[in-house]
Amino acid sequence: MLEAREISWIKDHKTILQNTNFHLFPGECVGLIGPNGSGKSSLLKILAFLETPTTGLLYFQGQAVPKSVPLPIRRRIAIVFQEPLLLNTGVFDNVGIGLKIRGLSKETIRERVDYWLDQFGVSHLSKQSARLLSGGEAQRVSLARAFALEPDVLFLDEPFSALDAPTKEGLRIDLAQVFKATQTTTVLVSHDFKDIAQLTNRALILLKGQVMAEGTPSALLKSPQNEEVERFLAHFSS
Repeated sequence: MLEAREISWIKDHKTILQNTNFHLFPGECVGLIGPNGSGKSSLLKILAFLETPTTGLLYFQGQAVPKSVPLPIRRRIAIVFQEPLLLNTGVFDNVGIGLKIRGLSKETIRERVDYWLDQFGVSHLSKQSARLLSGGEAQRVSLARAFALEPDVLFLDEPFSALDAPTKEGLRIDLAQVFKATQTTTVLVSHDFKDIAQLTNRALILLKGQVMAEGTPSALLKSPQNEEVERFLAHFSS
């Protein structure tokens, strides 16, 4: 569904990514994990068409993606960031804004918004101002907004890192259930291996702008593939 071939990205004379390859199959959730500065969020931005690689090619649904990404392709993806980035409006309007922009009927918008608010346990907040939400509530609303778009690919960039431990765990559990029910094709960036282990089918470990290991989360812990990866994973295996 989504593929990157020999991607490199140089920004401000600094090499962020080097000769990176990536593929994503329909229905799988792939994790990108690594220490700060490893390039994982940069790779996500390139895969989500938010940045243009210096070299390399991107393919979406088997077709090469031009540097000027067409709007119909952009509309087939959805992105959730660490900060929810909600509009200064009510919760219902925040979740429905993308559907409204796409010209869906009011009835369809209401059905989808109500459904996804319920899936993430925040339907009771439908009429509340987004400014009054807690961090966990805001992220649930942000996820509901993304899923309401029914994207071909969902990108999650550190969606739990700003949350406290109990809030994070509850949201992880609910998101895992949604993934199981919808089989939404997803790329998840996290610095926490618990996120990767609980939510993804396959993970890539990035170190210094390069993919150093790839496999299922359990396989990576059992067989780190090289010493650098083993050192990175050491504090997750206890």
